[in-house]
Amino acid sequence: MRVSNLSFRYRRQDPWVLSDVDLTLAPGDVVEIVGRNGAGKSTLLRLLAGLLTPVDGVIADRPRVVGYAPERFPAEQPFTVAGYLRHMAGIRRIDPRAVEIWAERLGMEHLLGHRLPDLSKGSAHKVGLAQALLCGPELLILDEPFAGLDAATRTELPVIIGEVAERGGTVVLSDHQGDLRGFSGLRRVEVGETTAREVAPGPDDPGEAEPAERVTILEVTVTASRARELAARLREEGHTVRMSEAEVAE
Repeated sequence: MRVSNLSFRYRRQDPWVLSDVDLTLAPGDVVEIVGRNGAGKSTLLRLLAGLLTPVDGVIADRPRVVGYAPERFPAEQPFTVAGYLRHMAGIRRIDPRAVEIWAERLGMEHLLGHRLPDLSKGSAHKVGLAQALLCGPELLILDEPFAGLDAATRTELPVIIGEVAERGGTVVLSDHQGDLRGFSGLRRVEVGETTAREVAPGPDDPGEAEPAERVTILEVTVTASRARELAARLREEGHTVRMSEAEVAE
């Protein structure tokens, strides 16, 4: 996939968001887009995904199957989680059994019967990831994919990204969380001053990642009748919940 002399602005009189960008993305590449807030990272990701059209320049040889997960999943839709994902599987002509496979992989089986508008931000984000992965993408575009995820899914997502790359897919993402720091073979492209250039991170380079938030284990005692309801609500908010063996057995 080749990006040549790409320039983009949203309206004719607006300043250029990106100008004269040249990139080459090969099968198996995992590329992190870095830069300050407002530099144009999300715009570049949408251009690569084909959701925006360059004003000047070209994007050539884009893979046929593209999966795109936005930073904010549009949850105000009249579906349950399962209904939405099966709808997307139907549009892409994918075996609907893929819905359950990815729901299990992303730790969201308990969400399948929930309505999209009722989801927390972290849970809605998982739905966005699932719909992007359903199609077995040849080009996977992820805008802040780790934001709001629970610890287990944050650990699993780099494994999934590695699998996409190993089978010859190209992965391009932005990641303020720093969860891909140390990922083998990671390329970095910095966006700034309306252009984008590849940079070589040093071994101790923190990039643009924000410090990881500290994790605290909070022990809560509740009545047995409320335990499962409370656990489900906390999981929807992206927390990892472990119940006592006595409660699990009931």
